[in-house]
Amino acid sequence: MTNTHFYDKVCVISGASSGIGKALALHLAQKGAIVVLAARNKPALQELAEQIRQSGGNALPIPTDVTQPEAVENLIQTTLKSYHNIDYLFSNAGQYTRSRIVDMKTELLKQSFEINFYSHVYFTQAVLPHMLKKRQGHIIFISSMDAKKGLPLDAPYVSAKYALAGFGDVLRQELNGSGVNVTIVFPGRVDTPLIGHLKVHWISAKISAERCAKGILHGVQKNKAEIILPPQTYLLYYLQVFSPRLADFAVRVFKLEGSEKE
Repeated sequence: MTNTHFYDKVCVISGASSGIGKALALHLAQKGAIVVLAARNKPALQELAEQIRQSGGNALPIPTDVTQPEAVENLIQTTLKSYHNIDYLFSNAGQYTRSRIVDMKTELLKQSFEINFYSHVYFTQAVLPHMLKKRQGHIIFISSMDAKKGLPLDAPYVSAKYALAGFGDVLRQELNGSGVNVTIVFPGRVDTPLIGHLKVHWISAKISAERCAKGILHGVQKNKAEIILPPQTYLLYYLQVFSPRLADFAVRVFKLEGSEKE
């Protein structure tokens, strides 16, 4: 029997022009969902939308600077005018920003928070009134395993992703009984252009964006509160839970922060 969980559902995806967002859009379209594509890269969005349409899917590309609340609000209102509903928000936009803390400029930290935290807040506040009014909907935040265990050199990125995880955790509890669900996703290293320059150990081995998207959609269908993937990342997670010092040691020994290619 064909799975119809996402069939004819309106799914807004931020950061849809590449990586996890693009993979989510393609998989959702294959499942019969209506996908609304948000990112700053207009040509990439249009190309993806055309690819989906040629495969028989339904896609609406809306070029959006997700760091601007007015632009995000416009995207949500345009979606509602076009389809009269939003069933899923896949809040995925992100940017990998690194700096050793002793050398870190405040502006770099602010830049990371704009894309990796505040953009998700803007989307949430724009879509939530509609979902609460209809008493249904599902918000999915794509955080990072870095929000379970911070890695050296990743302070700007880790700080914002920790904030997003906390925001999502509180939101899920506040929405209990409202009909609106919240899922937080903690992927390990995903093989996207975002971290293409990094070498990583098998514990934090890169997985494909396609595999990541499939794992996310599987967990969303089950309405999981949190999704951690791939499986080997649980090792570092449990080390951190039971012994942060031991987790620190593992990071040092296995050099999980990665190193730039020569």
